[in-house]
Amino acid sequence: MEEAMETAAYVAFLSYSHKDVRRARWLQRRIEGYRLPRGLTLKDGTNRLGPVFRDQDELAAASDLSQSVKDGIARSGVMVVLCSPSAAASLWVDKEIRLFRQVHPDRPILAAIVEGDPAHAFPAALIEGAEPLAADLRPQGDGARLGTLKLIAGLADIRLDRLVQRDAQRRIRRVTAITVLSLIVALGFIALSLFAWQAQREAERQRAEAEGIVEFMLTDLRQRLRSVGRLDALMTVNERAMNYYKGQGDLDRLPDESLERRARILHAMGEDDIARGDLGAALQKFREAHRTTEAILENAPDDPERIFNHAQSEFWIGQIDQLEERAEAALGHYRAYLYWARRLVELEPERSRSFMEAGYALSNIAAVQWQFQKNHAQAIRNYQMSLDWFLKSQAADPRSLNARMEVAERHARISDVQFDRRDFDAARWHRLRHLALLEPLRREDPDNGDLAYDTLVATRALARIAFESGELDEAATLVAQAETQAESLRARDPENQFWFEQHLRVLMDAAEVARARHNPSEVARLTGQAREFLSQTRSGSAADPAFRAESIVRLDAITRSGTDLSKKGE
Repeated sequence: MEEAMETAAYVAFLSYSHKDVRRARWLQRRIEGYRLPRGLTLKDGTNRLGPVFRDQDELAAASDLSQSVKDGIARSGVMVVLCSPSAAASLWVDKEIRLFRQVHPDRPILAAIVEGDPAHAFPAALIEGAEPLAADLRPQGDGARLGTLKLIAGLADIRLDRLVQRDAQRRIRRVTAITVLSLIVALGFIALSLFAWQAQREAERQRAEAEGIVEFMLTDLRQRLRSVGRLDALMTVNERAMNYYKGQGDLDRLPDESLERRARILHAMGEDDIARGDLGAALQKFREAHRTTEAILENAPDDPERIFNHAQSEFWIGQIDQLEERAEAALGHYRAYLYWARRLVELEPERSRSFMEAGYALSNIAAVQWQFQKNHAQAIRNYQMSLDWFLKSQAADPRSLNARMEVAERHARISDVQFDRRDFDAARWHRLRHLALLEPLRREDPDNGDLAYDTLVATRALARIAFESGELDEAATLVAQAETQAESLRARDPENQFWFEQHLRVLMDAAEVARARHNPSEVARLTGQAREFLSQTRSGSAADPAFRAESIVRLDAITRSGTDLSKKGE
């Protein structure tokens, strides 16, 4: 990319169907007229991208259109394809893409969707091989501004988050300057009301753009950071998003849509607090979000988005109650969650999300029935109904990673209940099914931390099943695999509580297997490693006091039995 930008006369070759000529002119003007914000420059030190080759402008004096297009392609650093159903059907767009790839096999092709779904908007030549980086300029996609910024980031070889942040800062500075100037001029002129009106409109436009960035931080960016286990970066993203709302002043002046987005940030921040083991801080955020989503829902009781967001508030408070072993309180919130999930199914009966919410609610209820009420039969029935809902969700959206993960996870939950009731054959069958469903997902997304964690949990569970079934050799093999997986996962994010707890449990499982196999030296090594591992972790940063106390008691018991085993050997 860098070499292409240094040697090309044009920053990009714009390929499009002539039915989209107005959009092509608009995009050309936006790219050529864009000035990089302060602090960002191109490789040559300038802050403008340079000319874009578009045949209607560049070929007006050409006698040989075909040769001129070839010359334009040869002198362009990047190709930008304006994607629409017309472009997908255009023979010339297809030929231009193929020629660009032939002339510049190492240079990128960027897709800009202006109309139609990607399946019907991408030309055939564009999707051969690796899927291109795409910016969705449609209103229901990235929108014109964020979509254009994605293209500019790709052309300038600048990280999108840096460009978006600097661009937003520049626009805020411009708005501030305009507002101050308006106030000064308006002191002596009747036009005060006009300037105030203009400033208000600009502020609303700026807020809409800023909240679009917040939405990106809550969705795409958060999912990417979470999948690689970057808890520290997630916290920074959430804090920056919340600081935006703090800067807005009185929350009562914000529209419901802004308050709703702020509540979702509180959900995300509380979820990160749970991952760090700070349940008190998480509960405070979830209760504040609950007050907001409840009030907003009263203004539009049949709005699916508001129902969905309030359902999340009910879930998260129930989650804290469950983690702190308040079973009845947890069931109360989970049943409220199920009520709102069923309302979603009524309002959006064909949408995958509605089925997912019903599945989550039933699964949460089943967890409390199993863990605290020891009602195995009812828990299995609710887990099975939950699995049915997730299968419906997968059928409605076969490409959804979340739906496929949750189908796999329901088998894991059923396995745990069967293990607890000592039905090891059923427990093993569901765990093997769980792993079998995870395997293709991990091949598709090998860097996904959630999938790696689920695989670790499944491997450890199979080791426990083998151990309780008396199959000690198999248990030793599986627990060794789990230890390797835990070490790899913990290296990604040492502050993640869930990953820390699983790593420590695997070490203790391995020690118990070694004890059962009459290997006292291995017992001593593993328990010593577990104690050192626990002592080196800062209190409160990864393991809560209850888990630490539980682990110490278990380690003491394993150590005593290992010592007895050693004496018998003597």
